[in-house]
Amino acid sequence: MKKAISQSVLSLILNGISIISLVFLVISLSKYREVNNHLEKANEDRFTLTQNANRFMNGSSYLTNEVRAFAATGEKEHYDNYWNEINNRKNREIGVSEMQRIGITDEEQAMIDKMAELSNTLVPLEEEAMNNVMEGKMEDAVDYVYGTDYNISIAQINSLKEQFLDILDDRTLQSINSLSTRAGRIKESMTLAVLVVGILQIISMCFVRGKVLRPLIAVRDQMREISQGNLSAEFSLNPDTSEIGMLVQSIHETKRELKTYINDIDFKLSQMAEGNMNLQIEGTYRGEFLPIQDALRQILDSLNDALAQINLTAGRVSGESEKMASDARVLSSGAVKQAAAVEQLSASIQELSSQVGRATSDAKDAKQCTSVASSQLETCSGKMRELTAAMEDISCASSQIGGIIKTIEDISFQTNILAINAAVEAARAGEAGKGFAVVAEEVRSLANKSSAAAQDITGLIENSIRLVKEGTLLSTDTMQALSDGVTEAHRSTELAERIAESAEQQVQALHQLTQGMRQISDVVQTNASTAEKSAASAEELNSQAGELRISVQRFRLR
Repeated sequence: MKKAISQSVLSLILNGISIISLVFLVISLSKYREVNNHLEKANEDRFTLTQNANRFMNGSSYLTNEVRAFAATGEKEHYDNYWNEINNRKNREIGVSEMQRIGITDEEQAMIDKMAELSNTLVPLEEEAMNNVMEGKMEDAVDYVYGTDYNISIAQINSLKEQFLDILDDRTLQSINSLSTRAGRIKESMTLAVLVVGILQIISMCFVRGKVLRPLIAVRDQMREISQGNLSAEFSLNPDTSEIGMLVQSIHETKRELKTYINDIDFKLSQMAEGNMNLQIEGTYRGEFLPIQDALRQILDSLNDALAQINLTAGRVSGESEKMASDARVLSSGAVKQAAAVEQLSASIQELSSQVGRATSDAKDAKQCTSVASSQLETCSGKMRELTAAMEDISCASSQIGGIIKTIEDISFQTNILAINAAVEAARAGEAGKGFAVVAEEVRSLANKSSAAAQDITGLIENSIRLVKEGTLLSTDTMQALSDGVTEAHRSTELAERIAESAEQQVQALHQLTQGMRQISDVVQTNASTAEKSAASAEELNSQAGELRISVQRFRLR
């Protein structure tokens, strides 16, 4: 039966994928809201950070402008504004505090600290300028706040302000762009989930229409034909392992069983009408057809029992006579074949006797060859023991070389440490230690090369040790094999001696067997003559029994 996925499983899969897609859509919608909230907060934080950065910078600029205005005009309003900013408004401190609350990087905090440090360097100049104004030294005050030191500090502060604003703007913009990108991806995944749900629903509709409704309509039409007795109506659906496929399989089986019953009953009745009683009610009818099968079986049994007695007697006479004739023919044929076989066997025994004699000679030669081979194998075994000892000596020498390579690596490592220490001391010595630094670097390079070379040699030595160990194992195995070969050679020599003795005994036995076969040949000739006479009598009896059997073969019984 063709394997196919069941409709319920496929429907479950489609609905499961749709539900998963919907769950994914809901999760994506939740993620999109979360990311959108983060995006709004990022925009708000960017605006707030920029606003407070400007508040910090504007506070510094405000102090500079007020102290310069006070130095230039001497108006006390500017003096009050300066100290009001420092003591009450505190725009710089508030701006930094707000930025820290929202979150700034270590680099941005360092720039703020740097600007605050530069601003603190201006405080003594500003205080000195304001003191000069109080004392009426306007020109000195102007020189303090417009002097070179003050202007340099102001320029550095302004430069740091621009860098700080650029870094702050780039960081917040990257965060906003990242969140925007993430939100776009989530929207794309939501769109994809909606498309998947739509496609799955279309597939589900097509599946229900093509795999469920159409087969059900075909099944309905086929069942209508069966109910009307039409078992030959075409049914194009093929069975499979799905639910509807199993229903189709049941319909096919029903039609096939009904046709089987009808054809079987028709054939049996036709044969019985023609006089053929040698029938068997095979198979097992099912359900309401069982009584019909039982009736057919009873009819055949009754007819066969009534006619069997006549056929049985005729069959026995014919069978016994035919068996007797067949046995007589077999006996005659066997006696003739025995005579020929005895003659051939006698000739074969004589040939075998000569072959056994040659085998005896060959066994003696094999015994000598086996002795020579055994002595040669013992010599090879001694040589292999010497080779194994030499391989073990090579393995010990390779291990000692590995220890030497380890010593070289330690010397290289110590040299490298000394070179590093020398380089450090040369660096501390400055110009006076440049030449010594070059020498230290060369020594370090030489130590590294020595270490690399020692590692390469170590790899070669380890490979050689491995090969020596493999050679030692192979030589040990070879020596064991040769030892086994020597043992087997000794056994072969003993077996050759036994074979030679057995061959001599067989020669004597074959002579006795030849004499016995001659006597058997005379007896077989006499049996063959008697069997031919018995076969002629059996043929005549079989002819009479055949005529009796023909008279009862009008009935074809079991």
